[in-house]
Amino acid sequence: MKHIRLEIKALSPLAIGSQKPGGSVSEVQNYIPGSVIRGAIATHILKLSGQLSTNLAENGGDFQALFLSDTSAIFHNAYPITPAIVNRVERVQVLPATAVSSKTEDGFKTQRGNGVFDTLIDHFCAEEYGQLYDPVCPTDGGRVEPFTGFYSHIANRYYREMVSKRLLTRVGINRRRATAEEQILYSLEVLNESQHKTRQPSLYLGAILVGDALANDLCQFINDHREEFRLGGSASRGLGKVEMKAKIVEIKSDIETRIELFNQQIKARWRDWGIFGQPHQELSQDRTYFTLDLQSDAILTEQWQRTMVVSRDMLAQFTSIVDSSLQFHVSYSSYDYCSGWNTAWGLMKDMALITQKGAVYLFSTMQKEVWLKALAELEETGVGERTAEGFGQVQICNPFHLIFQENPV
Repeated sequence: MKHIRLEIKALSPLAIGSQKPGGSVSEVQNYIPGSVIRGAIATHILKLSGQLSTNLAENGGDFQALFLSDTSAIFHNAYPITPAIVNRVERVQVLPATAVSSKTEDGFKTQRGNGVFDTLIDHFCAEEYGQLYDPVCPTDGGRVEPFTGFYSHIANRYYREMVSKRLLTRVGINRRRATAEEQILYSLEVLNESQHKTRQPSLYLGAILVGDALANDLCQFINDHREEFRLGGSASRGLGKVEMKAKIVEIKSDIETRIELFNQQIKARWRDWGIFGQPHQELSQDRTYFTLDLQSDAILTEQWQRTMVVSRDMLAQFTSIVDSSLQFHVSYSSYDYCSGWNTAWGLMKDMALITQKGAVYLFSTMQKEVWLKALAELEETGVGERTAEGFGQVQICNPFHLIFQENPV
């Protein structure tokens, strides 16, 4: 499959709705879900059906291959990116659930915080040595709390990627009198089209994985109609206008390097924890450890029931690998609910239990070579249900796990 890099610039406020709360305010996501991008492109292709010079919508063949087949295109979420560095980063990543920062002054040192570090490896070692691991901020010695969100990384500089939001208050209109209707007042939360402090446009970086035969056609279609797409709700009221730029890029997998570095660090850290005595069980030098890090929300099912954990059996099912040496060690995950609107059906989507992005699962195996190719494919295809809509994106051995307490970033 080819990798299409998708850069989205907001030209008006975006109403990317999340689950509706109980009150009169509609909440907004802090990113653009892959399902929204997928729906916008599919809707526009069908809208222009019969007017296109390409064959994307002719006879339903290419359209079906893109959106309806078993090997349909995979639309990743688009996460916010700082405009000044958009051309210097390959992707925006999700901070793992094991990342923490100072409670009083959190954030990366680059952005004048006390620094951020990861606790996965130390927690694992401490538990095996029968010790309590209670990390503190190395800068001020204070408490730390989980640090979530999106980040980008250039050389030794880390940036937390965020979007600004605001509330738009609206009044209902009486269709017969064309005047304001009494007792109908509501607020709509939106993503700003520009950042408050810098006044730069809000940018989002995403990706589309598509078959080689259709990649060029899809990329050309997006660029030819770059300012005609509408994302999110309230498009008839001027919201959701964006500019999309698509470019086919070559992504070289460095999964073997990431796994090797992760194992070097976990074994070195294990030796450091040896000052506390003997562990419950020695760390096997023949085992290869790796993590599964969720880069988007996932819809996971095991034995027809919703779950928040990617178990040993589930991973074997995702990769079609039978490995008796595979072990599941620990998980860090939480859940939420999501719904949505299906434009094609004109109906609400079913409410789904999701495992939140940032979840971390630690595994080990004695058959490293067998798993390398399968894990690389898993990074492309994702795990769980509705992966074509951006759910279940994963990364193997996020490099952030190698940032320890004594050297926060």
